[in-house]
Amino acid sequence: MDLNRLRVFRAVVSSGSIRGAADTLDYSPASVSQQVAQLQRETGLRLIEKVGRGIEPTPAGTLLARRLDTLFAELADLDGFITGLRTGRGTTFRLSYFSSLGSAWMPRILATLTHEFPDVRVDLHVRDQYEPRARPRPDLQLIAHAGQLNAPDGYHAVPVTIDPYVVAVPAGHPLAADETPLPLGILQDEKWIDTNAGQGSCRQITIDACAAAGFRPDLHIQAQDYTTALALVAAENGISVLPAIGARQSAPGVHIRPLAEPTPRRQITALIDRDWHHHPVGRRALQLIGEASRNSTC
Repeated sequence: MDLNRLRVFRAVVSSGSIRGAADTLDYSPASVSQQVAQLQRETGLRLIEKVGRGIEPTPAGTLLARRLDTLFAELADLDGFITGLRTGRGTTFRLSYFSSLGSAWMPRILATLTHEFPDVRVDLHVRDQYEPRARPRPDLQLIAHAGQLNAPDGYHAVPVTIDPYVVAVPAGHPLAADETPLPLGILQDEKWIDTNAGQGSCRQITIDACAAAGFRPDLHIQAQDYTTALALVAAENGISVLPAIGARQSAPGVHIRPLAEPTPRRQITALIDRDWHHHPVGRRALQLIGEASRNSTC
């Protein structure tokens, strides 16, 4: 299948018109039409249809366009890889992490890594779970999870740290008068602000700990990130139980207390590609992640 023809089709979908794609690619509209028509004949699929003065992809065309995005990303990655092999420079290191590590760990890790390896490009991706079909494939991914984590094929699993959960309460709340660990059961009658921040198993860890304490929390409000949850606590909308790393940048008006047993905890593990595990960049990245985890518990 002709790669250029696929690129033409993707440009048509992006621009929403034959003329728009022609202008983008510096082709004539007739040439673009011919390329798309030939692709439809080759695939045996109707890929676009007229809608008013423009065109839209059919369901099959939409699916093909999405698949092409993955293909073109892979090709761009391959091109960069070949350039790196030829010049000995320009290596790309893909680091994936879950969202609450973005401001907590990534700035210092990236500053040191790019300073020590100036010829290495670091691509960051936010992914809460390891996705076998995700492209580009991560060279190192940080995962938050409960229980045992089996390393996917081609990776080593390196334990990083245990992140205990804490409770955030309004500064004027009676529970804010103490610093000692708080039994989870005391929170049974509170209104909870759910921090279901797309963190995969992290929310379930809280639910399971509450079940072990003999209750199910009243999830009064759902926040999509820890920053919002903490702001809602500061405004006295309720309390929130969240990982300690997520609570490090709490809002003014919020008091943080540790939790007593049964304390919810999440494990943080680094999945590193086996080849990168022996590469200086991969080894240094693991060292920096370890340092970040130790600093986060200080």
